[in-house]
Amino acid sequence: MLDTVIYDTGATAEVFVMCLGVSIVLGGVIAAFHSFRNRSSKNFLMTLVLLPAIVQSVIMLVNGNVGTGVAVMGAFSLVRFRSLPGNSREIASIFLAMAVGLATGMGYLMMAAVMTFVVGAVSIAIVSAPIGQAKELERELKVTIPENLDYSDIFDDVFETYSNGAQLIRVKTVNMGSLYELVYHLTLKDRKNEKQMIDDIRTRNGNLEISCGRISEKVESL
Repeated sequence: MLDTVIYDTGATAEVFVMCLGVSIVLGGVIAAFHSFRNRSSKNFLMTLVLLPAIVQSVIMLVNGNVGTGVAVMGAFSLVRFRSLPGNSREIASIFLAMAVGLATGMGYLMMAAVMTFVVGAVSIAIVSAPIGQAKELERELKVTIPENLDYSDIFDDVFETYSNGAQLIRVKTVNMGSLYELVYHLTLKDRKNEKQMIDDIRTRNGNLEISCGRISEKVESL
């Protein structure tokens, strides 16, 4: 089942075309998996589609010498990493595309297909699972107050009423030092009371700017 389609006689034109077609199809599958709940440019998706075919062609050109092929494709892959830092998901997709190209270049078409769908299914499961994401009731609250207002405990009773806990994350001066911007992370008791909480804070900060939204997810880069 996982045997190679390339035998001792070497790769024929028919085998090369078959491997090339499988590489492009699997590259499209990798691009589809990468696009699941993720924004990507058309250029990057095109790269994921074509990369397995390019790697496969290089491996066949060096007559199955994996060491030489990996060295050449490693040099090619540095072009992206040096020109634009990629996040961890992009880099994982690139390595998967290269691994699929290595497998198809050596004739292991079924192995390449199994690897693509297994890794893709696992990635979709992880993305769909609530792992490493902000919870539904977690909020990032930004409050602007006058410089003469003591911010140490002015909103404590409001947070005690509407949240299960609030933490002051950052204090920053704005408007030439005449205002403070306070950033809190908090967990609401009830989402329906979010507006009432903001209204209560407005009576304390002189109706200055208030921003409340979900905590943004950090973008991991390698």
